[in-house]
Amino acid sequence: MAITIINPNSTTSMTEAMLRTARQAAPDLVFDGWTSTDGPPAIQGEADGTRATPPLLELVAKASDDGAEGIIIGCFDDTGLVAAAARAACPVIGIGQAAYHFAALRHWRFSVVTTLGVSVPVLEGNIAALGLGAYLARVRASEVPVLALESDPEAASRAIMAEAVTAASEDGIDALILGCAGMVHVVADVTGALDIEVIDPVACAARSFAWLT
Repeated sequence: MAITIINPNSTTSMTEAMLRTARQAAPDLVFDGWTSTDGPPAIQGEADGTRATPPLLELVAKASDDGAEGIIIGCFDDTGLVAAAARAACPVIGIGQAAYHFAALRHWRFSVVTTLGVSVPVLEGNIAALGLGAYLARVRASEVPVLALESDPEAASRAIMAEAVTAASEDGIDALILGCAGMVHVVADVTGALDIEVIDPVACAARSFAWLT
């Protein structure tokens, strides 16, 4: 099964990181990674998502026309997901969507640790639209800008870890979802620090297609 991961932002290194994670998570599938060079460098909040959607949809149409058997929207905001699914001839999965559904299928109450506070309303709205609000404890912002995940990884990791530990101790949850595609680098550290499940949305989306085969 050939899956195209489309990164709606223009940061190629994030695409490459997602591609590595997907290949490790579902080694029996074939993954390709595309970067939306006309998108913003990072998607932080509704305005960036709106700007990113038109070029993203062009890539979705191209991937579908080129014969992709599945498409992953590589942004935790699930940017343009509904429109993308309507445009493609193949299944389209958002990494946020995949993570939320995975937690719900296990009947896990979850919190999300994302980047900036501006993203919180977007994620809360997505979870509500999917009908999964009953499983959500809280969406928390680490106040780490998306690009700082690569430019200052040590500081970013500390801030994410602190918020994750607080969520695990205060929110009464079974699982924590890391709420940014760029957080693939901190998954192992957060998993090792917590006694609850930690969900990597990129790996979750990749495995979703493995389950479909």
